[in-house]
Amino acid sequence: MGSTEAIIPLMTPYKMGNFLLSHRVVLAPLTRQRSFGNVPQPHAILYYSQRTTKGGLIISEATGVSDTAQGYAHTPGIWTKEQVEAWKPIVDAVHSKGGIFFCQIWHVGRVSNSGFQPNGKAPISSTDKPLAPQIRANGVDVADFTPPRRLKTEEIPQIVDDFRTAARNAMEAGFDGIEIHGAHGYLLDQFMKDHVNDRTDEYGGSLENRCRLPLEVVEAVSNEIGADRVGIRLSPFASYMESGDSNPEALGLYMAESLSKYGILYCHMVEPRMRLVGEKFETPHSLLPMRKAFKGTFIAVGGYNREDGNKAIAEDYADLVAYGRWFLANPDLPRRFELDAPLNKYNRETFYITDPVVGYVDYPFLESSTDVSS
Repeated sequence: MGSTEAIIPLMTPYKMGNFLLSHRVVLAPLTRQRSFGNVPQPHAILYYSQRTTKGGLIISEATGVSDTAQGYAHTPGIWTKEQVEAWKPIVDAVHSKGGIFFCQIWHVGRVSNSGFQPNGKAPISSTDKPLAPQIRANGVDVADFTPPRRLKTEEIPQIVDDFRTAARNAMEAGFDGIEIHGAHGYLLDQFMKDHVNDRTDEYGGSLENRCRLPLEVVEAVSNEIGADRVGIRLSPFASYMESGDSNPEALGLYMAESLSKYGILYCHMVEPRMRLVGEKFETPHSLLPMRKAFKGTFIAVGGYNREDGNKAIAEDYADLVAYGRWFLANPDLPRRFELDAPLNKYNRETFYITDPVVGYVDYPFLESSTDVSS
């Protein structure tokens, strides 16, 4: 560092629609599997408030839109009154520290098994193609998936309505907005990606048809709560859960252009280098064409460190950068980036355990008088 204090691009303010952000570091949505009975728990109050800064954007863990949306143990929902009430104190805690809190709403589609489904039924999807068993994130357990049931054309409006209702419920819980989960091989991605979607109705075949459901969800949710409170997360280049596409550039670009027509607040896109979970690789592909095509705020995510993030902001590659594992392990990540302080290492083995403290709210803050939580 020279004698003049250099500007840290990640630490510069940004106006996201009606929201004034004090910096560009976003908490990415992170499944933590500590919501027992699909109801958020009081320990989430501390977890989210620890990671809140005044004017910082926080995105919640993926939250189910209905009783058919679940595919993992202990993930929260927002389709019942009880769930909405349980979210309220968590949202209040984030707001009391001046944070901006968006709820990520999802449906897992075929990434599920009958044990998670009402009355032990088959999970629903764009297809009836089964998903191969997968080694879980802990590297030991195997997840088995029940072959899905292909949604009938006339059932699709109900899915759209589930997302719409979940968005309304999120507003009732006090969230500032919602993020539609359209990434990583879950239901909306299962419709978008041609490796999965083998339909012959108006929701299959052409790119426009495959993107019809996610865009209907965007429209319904925007009409319900206002487009200025709606974001979406997309991963055109990823092939999580066997959900690749033969032309990810075309898919990403079509979605970016289409989303602009609805005037939604932000588009949150996963870097091409993150093809599979936790695996970064060199790629010639870039999000820049989608960034240029989308008219709202553009959030990039996927394997960023401080230096990458600063570069992305400085070069106008993205407006905001989301951090997952590093924010999980460093509740005061924006402060550490500001000071260029060392980071806590994350422990992958405690990402998805049910313990309400260990690997959840016990990562240390920087030792300094300014960081002591009252």
